[in-house]
Amino acid sequence: MDLRINPMPSQALTGVGQTGMKRPAATGGVGGGFAENFKTALKDVSAAQNEASRLQTEVQLGNPKVSLEETMLAMQKAQIGFQATLHVRNRMVQAYTDIMNMSV
Repeated sequence: MDLRINPMPSQALTGVGQTGMKRPAATGGVGGGFAENFKTALKDVSAAQNEASRLQTEVQLGNPKVSLEETMLAMQKAQIGFQATLHVRNRMVQAYTDIMNMSV
């Protein structure tokens, strides 16, 4: 499984080329863009997990409109999203630990 994060084009970072859209204000200085993106990713993963759970319940109740294949696919998407988010969190904690262990 490839969990590499693709770099964003420079236009996305500077807001150039966006029609009528403003970048969210960076709260707390540097890294506001990352914080907003991470928050959005967490919400997306949570929504995927909730959808997978809902589909599981529907299959268990015998709803003929919900297929087992659709449910399994939703569960896999939710699991992959959770694993990717967990890897990002672990990398952030490791980076923080590395920085805190640096001698001044």
